Amino acid sequence: MAVLLSSPIVSPLGINKNLGVSYSSFPQIHLFKVSTPLRIRKSVVSSRKNSGTGLASEDKKLLLERYGYDANDDFGSQSKKARRKEEKMSGRNGQQAEEVVVVQPRTTHRLLQVLAGTAKRKKLLSLKGMDVRPMMEVVKGAAFGILQAAGGCPTSLRPGRWLDLYSGTGSVGIEAISRGCSEAHFVEMDPWVVTNVLQPNLEHTGFVDTSVIHTARVENFLERADKLVGKDGAFDYISVTPPYMEVDYEVLMDQIAKSPAIGENTFILVEYPSRTTMLDSCGCLEKMTDRRFGRTHLAIYGPKWAQKPRKS
Repeated sequence: MAVLLSSPIVSPLGINKNLGVSYSSFPQIHLFKVSTPLRIRKSVVSSRKNSGTGLASEDKKLLLERYGYDANDDFGSQSKKARRKEEKMSGRNGQQAEEVVVVQPRTTHRLLQVLAGTAKRKKLLSLKGMDVRPMMEVVKGAAFGILQAAGGCPTSLRPGRWLDLYSGTGSVGIEAISRGCSEAHFVEMDPWVVTNVLQPNLEHTGFVDTSVIHTARVENFLERADKLVGKDGAFDYISVTPPYMEVDYEVLMDQIAKSPAIGENTFILVEYPSRTTMLDSCGCLEKMTDRRFGRTHLAIYGPKWAQKPRKS
């Protein structure tokens, strides 16, 4: 506070002792205050937004503009804590969106191997991740053991032609050639898998000359099987190992049963997930066995003359 006094100088009580005159005879003393600029908190404005005694919207706008605030900024819409939370969530969502866009390069490793036959213990390439799901070794070993016993030769397969549907790495068809099949046809729709996985596996095992690769969808191949397989007719063996969640097994097996790829002496092995119903027959073929390996099931269909495996 600043005080201005008119001359002459007076005592604190406003009396000049030397002159002996009363206070009222002197000029009037003027007092005034110098105030600091008013500071308005955002929280004060926001706290009165919903109260009945708060400022009107126009008065609030003028007051904010007078003291240098942006009148268009909605201070009362949400608290600081809520705004920080919203900003944090928006930043997190933006980061997640970026992560979804990132595409990891496809790479391979050698975890599979041929179980028996001429290429026994040779390592095979497989795709890292879940894009390709090779048949488990325990399932593959059981399947070939059943087929060999059904053909009357426990140590090897009967000579014949193998059709590997949804071949992926080609491990099933390669196992078939290694165990005695004379020829294998591989059906795989992914060109990258064919070039970087299937073809190198055939070269590594030395089975290129006894193999035929069909880069096509299985459905399209089955529809045109009579033109694609040539004069040799139906296959002796067919393996069906599709990605579980991408096929309708009822539709697929019906298409196989009606395809020229199947004959009265064909064996079909099907790998399928739990809670999937497989019919007791596929065309002219009967179900020989249906076994469970954890969440994986293996069904094998064959001709009536084939020897059915004993129940364990």
